[in-house]
Amino acid sequence: MPRAGLSTGAVVDAALDLVDDRGLDALTLAAVAERTGVAAPSLYKHVGGLAQLRTLMAVRIMEELTERFTAALVGRGGDDAVATLMRTYRRYAIEHPARHAAIPPDPLHDPALANAGARLFEVFLAVLRGYGLDGAAAIHTTRCLRAIVHGFASIEAAGGFGLPEDLDTTHEQLIRMFIASLPRT
Repeated sequence: MPRAGLSTGAVVDAALDLVDDRGLDALTLAAVAERTGVAAPSLYKHVGGLAQLRTLMAVRIMEELTERFTAALVGRGGDDAVATLMRTYRRYAIEHPARHAAIPPDPLHDPALANAGARLFEVFLAVLRGYGLDGAAAIHTTRCLRAIVHGFASIEAAGGFGLPEDLDTTHEQLIRMFIASLPRT
């Protein structure tokens, strides 16, 4: 019988707390079991194994990002929306570097992740519609935006920008460069 209070959601919560505290490499069923106060085999009552736990974590992370982006974008449009999306994405990646690293590179082609990935992707597409971008043009532009913010945030989170110049200034320059590349309707 499952431990009272332990659920699939609680296991995912514990796994996310673990990676926040100790990094993605620390994620094991034994470590999650220790956090939840159960023996590792007891976790199988809630998740099918480490692979399924990683999938559930990725879904939760993409849902968090979708909620965070949507909340930040309410009432915004155009250049302001793009800049806000890019800042919010970077902030999440810096606040939660291990969660950010846990997002699979192509969730749209994994049936278990596709719905959460599509909802997240739709936020980007919605922001870009204000520039008259749709279809292939919107996809290419979204890829560029993702590469810029993901790349910058990943390098920043890994401590890769060792020079003393202000990172916020650099990121704002990237935002301006990206916005300048967008078509004007």
